[in-house]
Amino acid sequence: MARTLWLDEHGRLLTWDQTRLPFASVPITLTDESGCAHAIRTMQVRGAPLIGAVGAYGLALAARVDASDAGLRAAHARLLATRPTAVNLRWALDRLLAAVLPKAPADRAACAWAECARLCDEDAACNAAIGRHAADRLRPLARPGRPLQVLTHCNAGAIATVEHGTALAGLFALAAAGAALHVWVDETRPRNQGASLTAWELKSAGVPHTVIADNAAGLLMRQGQVDAVIVGCDRVAANGDVANKIGTYGKALAAGDNGVPFFVACPVSTIDADCPDGAAIPIELRDPREVTHVRGRGPDGRVVEVQLTPDGVAALNPAFDVTPARWVSALVTEHGSVDATAPAIAALLARAAGARS
Repeated sequence: MARTLWLDEHGRLLTWDQTRLPFASVPITLTDESGCAHAIRTMQVRGAPLIGAVGAYGLALAARVDASDAGLRAAHARLLATRPTAVNLRWALDRLLAAVLPKAPADRAACAWAECARLCDEDAACNAAIGRHAADRLRPLARPGRPLQVLTHCNAGAIATVEHGTALAGLFALAAAGAALHVWVDETRPRNQGASLTAWELKSAGVPHTVIADNAAGLLMRQGQVDAVIVGCDRVAANGDVANKIGTYGKALAAGDNGVPFFVACPVSTIDADCPDGAAIPIELRDPREVTHVRGRGPDGRVVEVQLTPDGVAALNPAFDVTPARWVSALVTEHGSVDATAPAIAALLARAAGARS
């Protein structure tokens, strides 16, 4: 599986412009801090792990211009402000800053660049491990005589990470092992990351899937057509509350009411030990135009934006919601599955810290 973030033969940093998918695969070159910040802010890059990686490279590129303590801290603050909810961005920026500040200013840019490469390699390995653990949780849930039926929300595939994905990593692993599998893909209004990105990834991988309207998920669960739900996340609080794309909470409630396991694919870097619960997670409010307008391809092949609402109608666009821990069946991490409880999460973080030392 090719990486979402890569260096070309000239050492330039490239990624896919996700605002152009699924209708065109267009790479963009990230040449400086402002370009990385713009890509994150406008969702040319999205997904918590990928945001973190691009933010880290943004700081490394800033170090080539001004490697002073003040310069790096200012760049850290500018990049951090681009997306407030996904904790991986802060985690990656803090990691870069901690790595480079002890170095002499002349050595900081090279140190930062090398640390970014390590961060990306670790993300790829982490996501592959999440995929193995997720596959182990999902495989036994298949019912006799039919494919395993899994529902997912938003996009937590390879293009949301450096490689493999988080929630989709388990589905890719099952498909690669020859498991009979079908995926219900929530469209994920208002930006339609499910209909546009998850469907594109599953189609490219040859995984059977069906796109559904967001409001159809509860009916399918009630009809017994969903064996499990698995989603990614942008932040997990210390008590197990989960912030993910708007609409996730409703899926968790429907899953709980119908006895459907609800799993959250959660890299340890997404757990915010300093955040006590979901009420402390900042919820990003995005442009109301994402609600009042929609982008798609017209009959002539051109990609166009059309208006859905009457002129002058107000719209509110929270990008995320919070699912209380009690509705989460398990957090599936690179270190295995754990309960979404404060003691289990604390033990997981201690185990992860021990593995790094």
